[in-house]
Amino acid sequence: MTGPLSGIKVIEIGQALAGPVAGAIMADMGADVIKVEKPDGGDDARGWGPPFIEDSSIMFHVTNRNKRSVTLDMKNSADVEKLKTLVRDADILIQNLRSGVVSELGVGPDDLMKVNPRLIYCSVWAFGPKGPLSKAPGFDPLLQAYSGVMMQTGRHEDPPTFCAPAINDKATAQWCVIGALAALQQRHITGKGCVIDTSLLDSAASWVDTSLASYHITQELSNRTGAATPTIVPYQVFETADKPLVIAAGYDRLFHKCAVVMGQAAWCEDARFKTGRSRLDNRDVLLALMIPILKTKPRADWIALFEKAGVPCQPVNTIAELQETEQFKANDILRTLPGSELPVVGLPIAFDGKRPHPHSGAPKLGEHNDDVFAKDK
Repeated sequence: MTGPLSGIKVIEIGQALAGPVAGAIMADMGADVIKVEKPDGGDDARGWGPPFIEDSSIMFHVTNRNKRSVTLDMKNSADVEKLKTLVRDADILIQNLRSGVVSELGVGPDDLMKVNPRLIYCSVWAFGPKGPLSKAPGFDPLLQAYSGVMMQTGRHEDPPTFCAPAINDKATAQWCVIGALAALQQRHITGKGCVIDTSLLDSAASWVDTSLASYHITQELSNRTGAATPTIVPYQVFETADKPLVIAAGYDRLFHKCAVVMGQAAWCEDARFKTGRSRLDNRDVLLALMIPILKTKPRADWIALFEKAGVPCQPVNTIAELQETEQFKANDILRTLPGSELPVVGLPIAFDGKRPHPHSGAPKLGEHNDDVFAKDK
């Protein structure tokens, strides 16, 4: 394996999404990631389909590429000792079991850092390691609900809505990796390992940081504004004669350009629309004027006009449309897993202009038991 983390050994005791995504990020960067799964069925995400490839879901294949799988029964003392053997020369351990479980099993940070004081022990929690919800399950929609994210998503008249991608799982995975890499750097100085704690709730709170600060000052809750931002106008989805597009006129000069393109140069001097604050105060009035005008031309025509004038805008693409765009192809982010035809989104980072390629697909359950345990005896 090659990459900036080549030579780094990672133990992943994780399932579902946040822990495995953190492991996948490190594996893409060249780390040797050994995924520890329960013997009876393994990671529950193996069954999160359809669709399936062979015996595992697409989601499992996407988030567990480049890893090796071993099976251990963590309730069996002999298997716990096997884990400790693996940990002796490991650099990073990732676990996303429920709070309290690792200590009960004897594989908490105190237990494993006695075996390897240089170990960077990363815990991915749902609500956090302490507090009344520390042992509560942590699926992404639950955290979007609890954190207030749902109450900021969708239109005011609609029910609370969650964002379809698992934003908290993936954000927490990224924070976990950031913490682990920072701890690796710290270890170069101190020679000691570190305990890293991340949680889906903390990640969810980071999404609503501005809203929390605003509420602290105003004691007012903002209304949901659908496919628009509550603080900038126009900065949202608009319907055209055929397909939707987003206009993001984030500054006064951009709105003035937008007004001219739409044949409404007078808006540039209209006191209701001249500044960002005045446009916000008169949001409904401005949108009532813009909406019928934008419906007079097809999306492609408006995009051509706006782009020529320097007004930020983009089409609202389907997944099928996205993968056919020239920019998506130019970014060269899709990768095909070895041994299959499955395309996956590669690491969103390039090193010296090169994006890592996966060296292997997702492992079969326990596929590497003989190899790993023979090596670590």
